[in-house]
Amino acid sequence: MAITYHTDGVKMPDIKKREISEWIKHVAATYEKRVGDIAYIFCSDEKILEVNRQYLQHDYYTDIITFDYTEGNRIGGDLFISLDTVKTNAEQFADNYQQELHRTIIHGILHLCGIDDKGPGEREIMEAAEDKALGLYSQK
Repeated sequence: MAITYHTDGVKMPDIKKREISEWIKHVAATYEKRVGDIAYIFCSDEKILEVNRQYLQHDYYTDIITFDYTEGNRIGGDLFISLDTVKTNAEQFADNYQQELHRTIIHGILHLCGIDDKGPGEREIMEAAEDKALGLYSQK
């Protein structure tokens, strides 16, 4: 069981992989989940749009697409993250790029832990969970 980091057409972002992986395991444990195989694929807007169209029949850009392979309490999945959209979101929300990248990284994990953000009131629950998880990372 491993957390891996890959790129598709972009430069690997400047992240501390070991620290991020430990953080992910810690956050998952707070939801009584264990980490299985998780692959992060950092990509461009063009690639995420292609994935969105091909697999989800959605015709729009997004920051993250999470393919969930969770079994029982062992989370797993492929998480595509558009670094272009992360940068745009950081600028739009007046946040720094690194913080927005961390938020996006953990957003996918929270989905794997069972938190949704599409229904009524769910976005606020997700944002609170992201803030709590980001607080755990800053304590490291």
